[in-house]
Amino acid sequence: MELTWESLAFLIFSVLSLGGGLAVVTLRNLFHSALMLMLSLFGTAGLFVLLVAPFLAAVQVLVYIGAIAILILFAIMLTRTIMGVQTTYNSQWIGSAIAALLVFGLLLLTFTPLGDDVFDEQLSANLEEDPVDDVDYVTVEEIGIAFSTRAGFVLPFEIVSLLLTAALIGAIVVAREDEA
Repeated sequence: MELTWESLAFLIFSVLSLGGGLAVVTLRNLFHSALMLMLSLFGTAGLFVLLVAPFLAAVQVLVYIGAIAILILFAIMLTRTIMGVQTTYNSQWIGSAIAALLVFGLLLLTFTPLGDDVFDEQLSANLEEDPVDDVDYVTVEEIGIAFSTRAGFVLPFEIVSLLLTAALIGAIVVAREDEA
């Protein structure tokens, strides 16, 4: 198998996504977990780029990394003074490991073929047809036009922008009350 730049990029973005996701659930520091969530979401955006879906990649970066993850970081930083001392010892790791192994075993059993040739025949019959030819592609320009027309989503966008502005002002007020 030849290692092309696409397969190398896929490998890098997959490792970023999976490694970041694994770090999110294993790190003890909540702030570091939020940063690893951003790394995982960035890897997912890279996978969208490889799938030739630039709009989904841009939405992933702007909405999930740029807004949601930053909101999570703000919430962590604002509530950190309210929280007390945290314990770092977790006595439930044995049960968690057993549950993870059971789920992995069930997934392996579910997705491993058990010798049925019926599925192979159906799969080969489905692969003879090319479903990609029937797809109508939508460009980013068409999505932007649909969002910005009167019949589109102008009013919901304005409502969401006002709501986010109010949330930002509320966060500033809450942060300033702690300083006073």
